[in-house]
Amino acid sequence: MPHRPVALSRALHPAGWRWRAAAALLAWLCGSPAAAQPATAPAAAPLRVVGGLASINQYVRHEQPFWTQELPKLSQGRFRAEIVPFDRAGIRGQEMLGLVRLGTVPFGTLLLSVSGARDIEIAAPDLPGLNPDMDTLRRSVAAFRPHLQQLLRERHGVELLALYSYPAQVLFCRQPLASLADLKGRRVRTSSLPQSDWVEALGGQPLTTPFAELLPNLKNGSLDCAITGTMSGNTIGLHEHTRSLYTMPVSWGLSAFVAHRPTWQALPAELRTLLQRELPRLEQAIWLEADRETTEGLACNAGLEGCRGGRPGHMTLAAASAADEALRRELLARQVLPRWLQRCGPGCADVWNRTLAPVAGVSATAH
Repeated sequence: MPHRPVALSRALHPAGWRWRAAAALLAWLCGSPAAAQPATAPAAAPLRVVGGLASINQYVRHEQPFWTQELPKLSQGRFRAEIVPFDRAGIRGQEMLGLVRLGTVPFGTLLLSVSGARDIEIAAPDLPGLNPDMDTLRRSVAAFRPHLQQLLRERHGVELLALYSYPAQVLFCRQPLASLADLKGRRVRTSSLPQSDWVEALGGQPLTTPFAELLPNLKNGSLDCAITGTMSGNTIGLHEHTRSLYTMPVSWGLSAFVAHRPTWQALPAELRTLLQRELPRLEQAIWLEADRETTEGLACNAGLEGCRGGRPGHMTLAAASAADEALRRELLARQVLPRWLQRCGPGCADVWNRTLAPVAGVSATAH
Protein backbone atom coordinates (compact mmCIF):
# COMPACT_ATOMS: atom_id res chain seq x y z
CA MET A 1 0.00 0.00 0.00
CA PRO A 2 1.40 3.44 -0.86
CA HIS A 3 1.66 5.96 1.93
CA ARG A 4 -1.14 8.49 2.11
CA PRO A 5 -0.22 12.12 2.74
CA VAL A 6 -1.12 12.91 6.33
CA ALA A 7 -2.34 16.35 7.40
CA LEU A 8 -0.78 17.63 10.62
CA SER A 9 -2.88 20.77 10.85
CA ARG A 10 -6.18 19.79 12.40
CA ALA A 11 -5.12 19.67 16.01
CA LEU A 12 -3.31 22.98 15.84
CA HIS A 13 -6.20 24.96 14.36
CA PRO A 14 -9.35 24.68 16.49
CA ALA A 15 -12.59 25.09 14.61
CA GLY A 16 -13.49 28.16 16.67
CA TRP A 17 -10.32 29.98 15.60
CA ARG A 18 -10.96 29.15 11.94
CA TRP A 19 -14.55 30.39 12.13
CA ARG A 20 -13.55 33.63 13.85
CA ALA A 21 -10.81 34.24 11.29
CA ALA A 22 -13.17 33.47 8.42
CA ALA A 23 -15.83 35.78 9.84
CA ALA A 24 -13.32 38.61 10.25
CA LEU A 25 -12.03 38.13 6.71
CA LEU A 26 -15.56 38.08 5.29
CA ALA A 27 -16.40 41.33 7.08
CA TRP A 28 -13.23 42.92 5.68
CA LEU A 29 -13.85 41.66 2.15
CA CYS A 30 -17.43 42.89 2.15
CA GLY A 31 -16.27 46.51 2.23
CA SER A 32 -17.26 48.50 -0.81
CA PRO A 33 -15.04 47.60 -3.80
CA ALA A 34 -13.47 50.23 -5.99
CA ALA A 35 -15.80 49.13 -8.77
CA ALA A 36 -18.77 50.47 -6.84
CA GLN A 37 -17.53 54.05 -7.21
CA PRO A 38 -18.13 56.11 -10.34
CA ALA A 39 -15.06 56.58 -12.51
CA THR A 40 -15.23 60.33 -11.78
CA ALA A 41 -15.21 59.92 -7.98
CA PRO A 42 -12.37 61.79 -6.27
CA ALA A 43 -11.22 58.66 -4.42
CA ALA A 44 -12.49 55.11 -4.86
CA ALA A 45 -12.95 52.74 -1.94
CA PRO A 46 -9.95 50.43 -1.45
CA LEU A 47 -9.48 47.24 -3.39
CA ARG A 48 -9.50 44.17 -1.15
CA VAL A 49 -6.51 41.95 -1.93
CA VAL A 50 -5.55 38.60 -0.41
CA GLY A 51 -1.83 38.18 -1.02
CA GLY A 52 0.76 35.44 -0.64
CA LEU A 53 2.44 33.93 2.40
CA ALA A 54 3.00 36.25 5.35
CA SER A 55 6.55 37.04 6.56
CA ILE A 56 8.07 35.85 3.26
CA ASN A 57 10.11 38.48 1.41
CA GLN A 58 8.01 38.23 -1.74
CA TYR A 59 5.07 39.51 0.30
CA VAL A 60 6.87 41.86 2.69
CA ARG A 61 9.18 43.52 0.15
CA HIS A 62 6.97 43.51 -2.94
CA GLU A 63 3.27 42.61 -2.70
CA GLN A 64 2.39 44.62 0.39
CA PRO A 65 4.29 47.79 -0.61
CA PHE A 66 2.87 47.66 -4.15
CA TRP A 67 -0.74 47.69 -2.99
CA THR A 68 -0.47 49.93 0.07
CA GLN A 69 2.17 52.45 -1.06
CA GLU A 70 2.82 52.33 -4.80
CA LEU A 71 -0.76 52.12 -6.07
CA PRO A 72 -1.80 55.38 -4.34
CA LYS A 73 1.33 57.13 -5.64
CA LEU A 74 0.91 55.85 -9.18
CA SER A 75 -2.71 57.00 -9.27
CA GLN A 76 -2.11 60.35 -7.49
CA GLY A 77 -4.33 59.15 -4.66
CA ARG A 78 -7.23 58.10 -6.88
CA PHE A 79 -6.94 54.42 -6.00
CA ARG A 80 -5.73 52.46 -2.99
CA ALA A 81 -5.83 48.93 -1.69
CA GLU A 82 -5.74 46.89 1.49
CA ILE A 83 -3.95 43.55 1.53
CA VAL A 84 -3.82 40.60 3.92
CA PRO A 85 -1.67 37.44 3.50
CA PHE A 86 -3.84 34.41 2.91
CA ASP A 87 -2.24 32.28 5.62
CA ARG A 88 -3.18 34.89 8.24
CA ALA A 89 -6.70 35.31 6.96
CA GLY A 90 -8.11 31.94 7.96
CA ILE A 91 -8.05 30.76 4.33
CA ARG A 92 -6.69 27.38 3.29
CA GLY A 93 -4.78 27.42 0.02
CA GLN A 94 -7.17 24.83 -1.39
CA GLU A 95 -10.08 27.24 -0.85
CA MET A 96 -8.71 30.29 -2.64
CA LEU A 97 -9.74 29.45 -6.20
CA GLY A 98 -13.31 28.74 -5.15
CA LEU A 99 -13.51 31.96 -3.14
CA VAL A 100 -12.26 34.06 -6.06
CA ARG A 101 -14.56 32.22 -8.43
CA LEU A 102 -17.54 33.15 -6.23
CA GLY A 103 -16.34 36.73 -5.84
CA THR A 104 -16.03 36.36 -2.05
CA VAL A 105 -12.35 37.19 -2.54
CA PRO A 106 -12.26 39.78 -5.36
CA PHE A 107 -8.45 39.67 -5.77
CA GLY A 108 -6.45 36.71 -4.49
CA THR A 109 -3.20 34.79 -4.78
CA LEU A 110 -3.39 31.10 -5.72
CA LEU A 111 -0.58 28.69 -4.95
CA LEU A 112 -0.77 26.57 -8.11
CA SER A 113 0.34 23.30 -6.52
CA VAL A 114 -2.26 23.64 -3.76
CA SER A 115 -5.04 24.97 -6.02
CA GLY A 116 -4.43 21.85 -8.09
CA ALA A 117 -6.47 19.99 -5.49
CA ARG A 118 -9.52 21.75 -6.97
CA ASP A 119 -8.46 21.82 -10.63
CA ILE A 120 -5.62 19.41 -11.37
CA GLU A 121 -4.46 21.09 -14.59
CA ILE A 122 -3.42 24.24 -12.72
CA ALA A 123 -0.50 22.48 -11.00
CA ALA A 124 1.18 21.32 -14.24
CA PRO A 125 3.95 23.96 -14.62
CA ASP A 126 5.26 23.35 -11.09
CA LEU A 127 5.27 19.55 -10.91
CA PRO A 128 8.16 18.13 -8.84
CA GLY A 129 11.17 17.35 -10.96
CA LEU A 130 10.01 19.42 -13.93
CA ASN A 131 12.14 22.53 -13.33
CA PRO A 132 15.65 21.86 -12.00
CA ASP A 133 16.69 25.51 -12.37
CA MET A 134 15.22 28.99 -12.80
CA ASP A 135 15.81 29.13 -16.57
CA THR A 136 13.80 25.96 -17.08
CA LEU A 137 11.07 27.28 -14.78
CA ARG A 138 10.78 30.43 -16.87
CA ARG A 139 10.43 28.37 -20.04
CA SER A 140 7.78 26.17 -18.43
CA VAL A 141 5.77 29.18 -17.30
CA ALA A 142 6.02 30.86 -20.71
CA ALA A 143 4.84 27.65 -22.41
CA PHE A 144 1.90 27.07 -20.05
CA ARG A 145 0.77 30.62 -19.36
CA PRO A 146 -1.60 31.08 -22.35
CA HIS A 147 -3.37 27.83 -21.49
CA LEU A 148 -3.59 28.75 -17.80
CA GLN A 149 -5.06 32.14 -18.65
CA GLN A 150 -7.69 30.57 -20.88
CA LEU A 151 -8.46 27.81 -18.37
CA LEU A 152 -9.01 30.24 -15.47
CA ARG A 153 -11.13 32.58 -17.55
CA GLU A 154 -13.38 30.01 -19.24
CA ARG A 155 -13.66 27.37 -16.51
CA HIS A 156 -13.69 29.53 -13.40
CA GLY A 157 -14.57 33.09 -14.44
CA VAL A 158 -11.24 34.26 -13.06
CA GLU A 159 -8.80 36.72 -14.66
CA LEU A 160 -5.07 35.95 -14.51
CA LEU A 161 -3.18 39.16 -13.72
CA ALA A 162 0.31 37.97 -12.72
CA LEU A 163 2.40 34.86 -12.05
CA TYR A 164 4.89 34.82 -9.18
CA SER A 165 7.57 32.39 -8.06
CA TYR A 166 8.97 31.68 -4.62
CA PRO A 167 12.61 30.55 -4.25
CA ALA A 168 13.50 26.95 -5.08
CA GLN A 169 11.75 24.42 -2.84
CA VAL A 170 14.45 22.14 -1.46
CA LEU A 171 14.94 19.50 1.23
CA PHE A 172 15.89 20.48 4.79
CA CYS A 173 16.66 17.41 6.94
CA ARG A 174 17.50 16.88 10.60
CA GLN A 175 19.91 14.04 9.73
CA PRO A 176 22.51 13.97 6.90
CA LEU A 177 21.14 13.58 3.40
CA ALA A 178 23.73 12.99 0.67
CA SER A 179 21.51 11.72 -2.14
CA LEU A 180 17.87 11.24 -3.04
CA ALA A 181 18.12 7.57 -2.07
CA ASP A 182 18.71 8.69 1.54
CA LEU A 183 15.13 9.93 1.73
CA LYS A 184 13.84 6.36 2.09
CA GLY A 185 11.96 5.85 5.34
CA ARG A 186 11.96 9.52 6.34
CA ARG A 187 8.88 11.55 7.23
CA VAL A 188 8.91 14.52 4.86
CA ARG A 189 6.84 17.69 4.92
CA THR A 190 5.10 18.27 1.59
CA SER A 191 2.63 20.94 0.50
CA SER A 192 0.84 19.23 -2.40
CA LEU A 193 -0.18 15.85 -3.81
CA PRO A 194 2.49 15.95 -6.56
CA GLN A 195 5.19 16.59 -3.96
CA SER A 196 3.80 13.66 -1.99
CA ASP A 197 3.98 11.47 -5.12
CA TRP A 198 7.64 12.45 -5.50
CA VAL A 199 8.52 11.64 -1.88
CA GLU A 200 6.57 8.38 -2.00
CA ALA A 201 8.44 7.27 -5.12
CA LEU A 202 11.69 7.64 -3.17
CA GLY A 203 10.43 5.51 -0.30
CA GLY A 204 9.74 8.41 2.04
CA GLN A 205 6.55 9.12 3.99
CA PRO A 206 4.89 12.36 2.82
CA LEU A 207 3.14 14.44 5.46
CA THR A 208 1.17 17.39 4.08
CA THR A 209 1.75 20.30 6.44
CA PRO A 210 0.84 24.00 6.15
CA PHE A 211 3.82 26.34 6.07
CA ALA A 212 2.93 27.89 9.43
CA GLU A 213 3.10 24.45 11.10
CA LEU A 214 6.31 23.27 9.46
CA LEU A 215 8.79 24.38 12.13
CA PRO A 216 6.77 23.18 15.16
CA ASN A 217 6.44 19.72 13.63
CA LEU A 218 10.17 19.54 12.89
CA LYS A 219 11.01 20.64 16.43
CA ASN A 220 8.72 18.10 18.08
CA GLY A 221 10.05 15.24 15.96
CA SER A 222 6.92 14.66 13.84
CA LEU A 223 8.97 15.38 10.73
CA ASP A 224 12.46 14.29 9.65
CA CYS A 225 12.70 16.57 6.60
CA ALA A 226 10.79 19.41 5.01
CA ILE A 227 10.42 20.69 1.46
CA THR A 228 10.32 24.49 1.46
CA GLY A 229 12.06 27.51 -0.04
CA THR A 230 15.77 28.07 0.50
CA MET A 231 15.26 31.51 2.05
CA SER A 232 11.77 30.80 3.37
CA GLY A 233 13.26 28.05 5.50
CA ASN A 234 15.95 30.38 6.77
CA THR A 235 13.38 33.07 7.58
CA ILE A 236 11.49 30.76 9.96
CA GLY A 237 14.67 29.31 11.50
CA LEU A 238 14.99 25.88 9.89
CA HIS A 239 18.77 26.29 9.80
CA GLU A 240 18.71 26.10 13.61
CA HIS A 241 16.82 22.80 13.71
CA THR A 242 18.08 20.89 10.65
CA ARG A 243 21.59 19.80 9.65
CA SER A 244 21.49 18.95 5.95
CA LEU A 245 20.17 20.86 2.93
CA TYR A 246 19.85 19.06 -0.41
CA THR A 247 20.14 21.73 -3.09
CA MET A 248 18.28 20.17 -6.06
CA PRO A 249 14.96 22.03 -6.48
CA VAL A 250 11.95 19.77 -6.00
CA SER A 251 9.59 22.50 -7.20
CA TRP A 252 9.29 26.28 -6.88
CA GLY A 253 6.00 27.39 -5.36
CA LEU A 254 4.45 29.13 -8.35
CA SER A 255 1.51 31.36 -7.52
CA ALA A 256 -1.00 33.25 -9.62
CA PHE A 257 -2.48 36.62 -8.77
CA VAL A 258 -6.05 36.54 -10.04
CA ALA A 259 -9.30 38.52 -9.93
CA HIS A 260 -12.97 37.63 -9.94
CA ARG A 261 -13.64 38.42 -13.60
CA PRO A 262 -16.90 40.40 -13.16
CA THR A 263 -15.23 42.51 -10.47
CA TRP A 264 -12.21 43.07 -12.70
CA GLN A 265 -14.38 44.12 -15.65
CA ALA A 266 -16.38 46.51 -13.46
CA LEU A 267 -13.30 48.44 -12.31
CA PRO A 268 -12.82 51.92 -13.73
CA ALA A 269 -10.98 51.70 -17.06
CA GLU A 270 -8.26 53.95 -15.67
CA LEU A 271 -7.55 51.52 -12.83
CA ARG A 272 -7.54 48.46 -15.10
CA THR A 273 -5.08 50.17 -17.44
CA LEU A 274 -2.83 51.14 -14.54
CA LEU A 275 -2.77 47.58 -13.15
CA GLN A 276 -2.18 46.03 -16.57
CA ARG A 277 0.84 48.31 -16.93
CA GLU A 278 2.26 47.96 -13.40
CA LEU A 279 1.56 44.34 -12.41
CA PRO A 280 4.12 42.99 -14.93
CA ARG A 281 6.69 45.17 -13.16
CA LEU A 282 5.68 43.69 -9.78
CA GLU A 283 5.82 40.20 -11.30
CA GLN A 284 9.35 40.75 -12.61
CA ALA A 285 10.54 42.11 -9.25
CA ILE A 286 9.21 39.02 -7.46
CA TRP A 287 10.88 36.68 -9.97
CA LEU A 288 14.21 38.46 -9.54
CA GLU A 289 13.80 38.19 -5.77
CA ALA A 290 13.08 34.46 -6.06
CA ASP A 291 16.15 33.91 -8.22
CA ARG A 292 18.40 35.90 -5.90
CA GLU A 293 16.97 34.31 -2.75
CA THR A 294 17.44 30.80 -4.10
CA THR A 295 21.20 31.41 -4.09
CA GLU A 296 21.33 33.62 -1.00
CA GLY A 297 19.19 31.15 0.95
CA LEU A 298 21.69 28.38 0.32
CA ALA A 299 24.56 30.66 1.39
CA CYS A 300 22.78 31.78 4.54
CA ASN A 301 21.75 28.32 5.69
CA ALA A 302 25.33 27.10 5.29
CA GLY A 303 26.94 30.26 6.70
CA LEU A 304 28.80 31.03 3.48
CA GLU A 305 29.93 34.30 1.96
CA GLY A 306 27.10 35.85 0.02
CA CYS A 307 24.54 35.64 2.83
CA ARG A 308 22.97 39.09 2.95
CA GLY A 309 19.23 38.83 3.48
CA GLY A 310 19.10 36.00 6.01
CA ARG A 311 20.69 34.60 9.16
CA PRO A 312 23.92 32.56 8.92
CA GLY A 313 23.61 28.89 9.82
CA HIS A 314 25.89 25.87 9.84
CA MET A 315 24.07 23.45 7.55
CA THR A 316 25.83 21.03 5.21
CA LEU A 317 24.91 21.52 1.54
CA ALA A 318 24.53 18.42 -0.63
CA ALA A 319 24.46 18.93 -4.41
CA ALA A 320 22.79 16.57 -6.86
CA SER A 321 24.99 13.97 -8.50
CA ALA A 322 24.69 12.90 -12.14
CA ALA A 323 22.83 9.83 -10.89
CA ASP A 324 20.34 11.99 -9.00
CA GLU A 325 19.82 14.20 -12.04
CA ALA A 326 18.93 11.09 -14.04
CA LEU A 327 16.66 9.96 -11.20
CA ARG A 328 14.88 13.34 -11.26
CA ARG A 329 13.86 12.79 -14.87
CA GLU A 330 12.87 9.20 -14.17
CA LEU A 331 10.66 10.20 -11.23
CA LEU A 332 8.94 12.84 -13.35
CA ALA A 333 8.34 10.45 -16.25
CA ARG A 334 7.38 7.31 -14.30
CA GLN A 335 5.70 8.59 -11.14
CA VAL A 336 4.83 12.27 -10.92
CA LEU A 337 3.49 12.83 -14.45
CA PRO A 338 1.46 9.57 -14.63
CA ARG A 339 -0.13 10.30 -11.22
CA TRP A 340 -0.97 13.84 -12.35
CA LEU A 341 -2.54 12.48 -15.55
CA GLN A 342 -4.64 9.96 -13.60
CA ARG A 343 -6.09 12.72 -11.44
CA CYS A 344 -6.40 15.23 -14.27
CA GLY A 345 -8.45 13.08 -16.63
CA PRO A 346 -9.18 13.12 -20.38
CA GLY A 347 -7.49 15.79 -22.43
CA CYS A 348 -4.68 16.48 -19.97
CA ALA A 349 -2.13 14.40 -21.88
CA ASP A 350 -2.79 16.58 -24.91
CA VAL A 351 -2.45 19.74 -22.80
CA TRP A 352 0.90 18.52 -21.46
CA ASN A 353 2.21 17.53 -24.88
CA ARG A 354 1.21 20.89 -26.40
CA THR A 355 2.68 23.03 -23.64
CA LEU A 356 5.23 21.45 -21.30
CA ALA A 357 6.54 18.36 -23.08
CA PRO A 358 8.88 20.38 -25.34
CA VAL A 359 10.42 21.98 -22.22
CA ALA A 360 10.62 18.82 -20.13
CA GLY A 361 11.62 16.43 -22.89
CA VAL A 362 9.02 14.04 -21.44
CA SER A 363 5.83 13.21 -23.33
CA ALA A 364 2.53 12.13 -21.79
CA THR A 365 0.49 9.07 -22.75
CA ALA A 366 -3.30 9.34 -22.49
CA HIS A 367 -4.92 7.07 -19.90
